[in-house]
Amino acid sequence: MIVPALSISPEKVDFFILKAREFDAKDVVTDVGSGSNATDDGMLAVLEDHGDDPTSQELRAFINALTEDEQVDLVALMWLGRGDGDLGDWCALRREAARLHNDHTAQYLMGKPLLADHLDEALSRLGYSRVE
Repeated sequence: MIVPALSISPEKVDFFILKAREFDAKDVVTDVGSGSNATDDGMLAVLEDHGDDPTSQELRAFINALTEDEQVDLVALMWLGRGDGDLGDWCALRREAARLHNDHTAQYLMGKPLLADHLDEALSRLGYSRVE
């Protein structure tokens, strides 16, 4: 099987996976009105999904800074890792991702459960090994 050439570098995908894992670790906000010292609270607020969360902002900025081809690859990789096809379906997955591409790629990807796992699986299927 011929491994497809990607528009996005595996290193960018790897960085994205690391940040997506940080984002996935967030939980619902439990202490909405907390004004106390974070140290006194055991730093629990960093694990809560606040709207102004720096990890979320960083992921969104990362995706929005990608070229359209890189965004298309990222979506197709997520689909590949999710099991929507195999390497033989790469061209079809990528064509569909290109057809559906719009200005909401960041919102779409960040709303996907297990996004980091799917991207990690896709890189593995393509023969790339990640360093954690």
